[in-house]
Amino acid sequence: MLEAPRQALAGEEAWIVGGAVRDELLGRPVLDLDIACRDPERVARAYARLARGAPFPLSDRHGAWRVAFRDGRTVDFTPLRDGIEADLATRDFTINAIAEPLAGGARLDPFGGERDLAGRTIRVVSQSVFSDDPLRLLRAVRLEDELGFRLDEATEGLVRRQADLAVRPAGERILGELLRLSTAGYRRLAELGLLAALGGSNERAERAELVDSPEFRLVAFLGEAALALPISNELRRYARTLLRAEPPADDSPRVIHRFRRATRPWELDALAFVGAERFADAVRAAREREPAEPLVRGNELGLPPGPERGRWLARIEEERAAGTISTREEALELVRRHAR
Repeated sequence: MLEAPRQALAGEEAWIVGGAVRDELLGRPVLDLDIACRDPERVARAYARLARGAPFPLSDRHGAWRVAFRDGRTVDFTPLRDGIEADLATRDFTINAIAEPLAGGARLDPFGGERDLAGRTIRVVSQSVFSDDPLRLLRAVRLEDELGFRLDEATEGLVRRQADLAVRPAGERILGELLRLSTAGYRRLAELGLLAALGGSNERAERAELVDSPEFRLVAFLGEAALALPISNELRRYARTLLRAEPPADDSPRVIHRFRRATRPWELDALAFVGAERFADAVRAAREREPAEPLVRGNELGLPPGPERGRWLARIEEERAAGTISTREEALELVRRHAR
């Protein structure tokens, strides 16, 4: 992975920085690179030609460029304006403020990042870390969660004091951090005051353990606040389904059918969300019994096209699930008797 960047930067000052160095020292897979150099655009374009990636500006404001590959890997090139030590002083945590010469040689670690890696500690590089970029408040918790590290006392105090800043980053950036958290990570957000700042709460924490899904955790801990984030249309439908779900009153076929109709295809997630997982077996059984074909089609009902057809098809489906009808003839007779 380093051969092409070294060719593109031959003879120039360049450093591998950030998470790539950290993960290498921890023995974790290094999937993405962050390289600090003097001319990110030129180098990114040259590297992209060599490695057959796609270059694009990552930040017009800061002059960073990214080269992306089809397999999901990325290499970022960030500007090295005032030397590597000045660059490292702008980083978030000491474990991310270690630099390694791209051409090879001794690492540079001015803030004791290797010491904190050994101590499994997350410590800010400076007191302005969170005011400079409030997303780092969430990243601090995410790194604790992913690495099994812990904030040092001073950093934790700084997070608590500045928790209200957590809403300031762009929604896309906030969402990216939240979707990487485990249930323990969300609990930690709550403990530090960050979850409340984002509009979430810890009240569904126990239920969040029931479904191993980033999307379920997001809705469980953020609630309605999840809808304010720039989530996909599919995730928005999922969130609204869970938030509107009502627990079944009992496990009768009719009640279970109505619950499934309101929450499909996420019936089991919805049961966990509303604390009604005791009905999971009834929902699974109803799924298994569900007929492959309807008893009748809309154009067979003898009704004009429109909403009325849809209502009767839903009624027929419910009565079939409840066991009151089972044949096409019975379905048509039901409509003849009751349709206006």
